[in-house]
Amino acid sequence: MPGSGGAWGRPPGPPMGEPSALHQFWSVLLLVIPAGLMFVRRRWPLAVFVATFAVFFLAALGSSPSIGPGIGLTIAAFTLANRAPRRLALIAAAVATGLILLLSIAVTDWSSFSPRVFQVGAALSIAAALGDSARSRREYLAAMTERAERAEETRESEALQRVAEERLRIARELHDTVAHQLAVINLNAGVAAGLLEERPERAREALSTIRDAARGGIGEIGELLHYLRADETSDPGTAPQPGLDRLEALLAGVREGGLDVELRIDGDPSRILGATDRAAYRLVQEGLTNALKHGSEHRAALRLDVDLHELRIELSNPVGTSTAEDPATSAGLGLVGIRERVAALGGSVTTGRIAGVFHLSAVLPIPEEGAR
Repeated sequence: MPGSGGAWGRPPGPPMGEPSALHQFWSVLLLVIPAGLMFVRRRWPLAVFVATFAVFFLAALGSSPSIGPGIGLTIAAFTLANRAPRRLALIAAAVATGLILLLSIAVTDWSSFSPRVFQVGAALSIAAALGDSARSRREYLAAMTERAERAEETRESEALQRVAEERLRIARELHDTVAHQLAVINLNAGVAAGLLEERPERAREALSTIRDAARGGIGEIGELLHYLRADETSDPGTAPQPGLDRLEALLAGVREGGLDVELRIDGDPSRILGATDRAAYRLVQEGLTNALKHGSEHRAALRLDVDLHELRIELSNPVGTSTAEDPATSAGLGLVGIRERVAALGGSVTTGRIAGVFHLSAVLPIPEEGAR
């Protein structure tokens, strides 16, 4: 079969005569080996590339058809560039291309390039470039997918954090709203029950205090529920909350409950605005509530010291000798909420009992005019 059994660019074999059986077997083997290697090219890309290159090299130097091994080498080059490390793949493809260029000259007895062998070298280079491009695209998509997953996880984490913060805020608001009013109601209910027959006028005053405390608590709870039911655009911080401007009303309520409060104010409390004002009121309210519940002599001393940059609050009241009567250990979540409020503003709270007197001290920063 003249002109059909030679290598790419290599002069044909014997001018006449059929190929021998060994030659036919060898030609078929050089076609079967690259085809079989294609099934494992993804698992061992470098080994398959080297093997297919060797098969192509043998086919091009011999008299066997080399188009089949050339196709297999091109596919192996694409897989190598797509699967193997980039540096290794580029080096292997460059070396193989260089050897193929030398081979294309060698098969023509070093007289010129063999076009068909040269085409395999060009196809190998293009396949390696396409494989590297496909790998880069895959890595890019994987990075984008990972980034999207991390963003989704971050959004979920932030949503859970916002829910937890909102629950804590609601818990603080409910405690601050209900605890003080219930303490006043409880104390005045005891007074009314004890004086109902002996001093009915005092009992009626206690009942009136109970009614006012209940009305105030219902009003504050109603305001809180209104802002909780508002749409998502509402800012919870804009909900009307009491500040130090209602300090006298607070003191009047606890005094009616039987707690004698000595008040001292140094500085101008009207300078205290915004979140600092609300936190200061809630702190005083919690301290007076604990004094009502745990105090032993029905008296307390409150001092507010307002300077240029800080508000200092000091509240003290006598307590019993039993540990169970220590507000720091039995006040429950009230002081925890106060510490959270003050810490959020950059302040600090300290509590402790010294010589039978419980002390509650706090320092709150006064923000600049533009930060309120």
